[in-house]
Amino acid sequence: MRLDVNNHLAATGRSVSFLDHEGRPASAVILSRSYATTLDDLWDALTNGDRIPRWFLPISGELEPGGRFQFEGNAGGTITACERLSRLAATWEFGPHVSWVEARVSTDEDGRARLTLAHTAHLSEQWDEYGPGATGVGWEMGLLGLALHIDHPDEPGPDASTFHTTPDGRALIVGSSEAWGETAIESGTDPQTARAAARSTTAFYTGEPVEEG
Repeated sequence: MRLDVNNHLAATGRSVSFLDHEGRPASAVILSRSYATTLDDLWDALTNGDRIPRWFLPISGELEPGGRFQFEGNAGGTITACERLSRLAATWEFGPHVSWVEARVSTDEDGRARLTLAHTAHLSEQWDEYGPGATGVGWEMGLLGLALHIDHPDEPGPDASTFHTTPDGRALIVGSSEAWGETAIESGTDPQTARAAARSTTAFYTGEPVEEG
């Protein structure tokens, strides 16, 4: 299945905010996207353990408030809130690093279901090197997988292990990285710093050398 990469890039809303979290400076990378489905269906896709692997990654654990979960080959954590048809929150634990993810669902004026996802993390050397794209690009590929799953529920999604090597995968990564770089500039980051971080993000996700600015 060939993708309309530009359409998918345009469908994602992006923003960055800075805040204090648990007494330390932090950033929140925020994505939003609407889907041609009902609020019930979107919520089920986000919370149903049988559907999550069809658009994201295999998951194990207890998918209930207070339960521990683990994505295969990726992060795990604890579900800290689950308010049906409204809000889902969890810690996001990868090795020694802990951050926080919150997903909210709502209905747009045109009746489409909207997902708004915020990933909050304490500022670190990773932020200095990659900026918001470090998490933004990864989640953007997740939101793409969700869109494909909702639009084509009986078809397999892109292979997460090889997607970055395909022309569509690389185009999405490059476009998303650049968009997050511009979002960082809008949030007050120095343009040269933001665009260098975007190039580093592209290199990280594609496995290619960092391009010179």
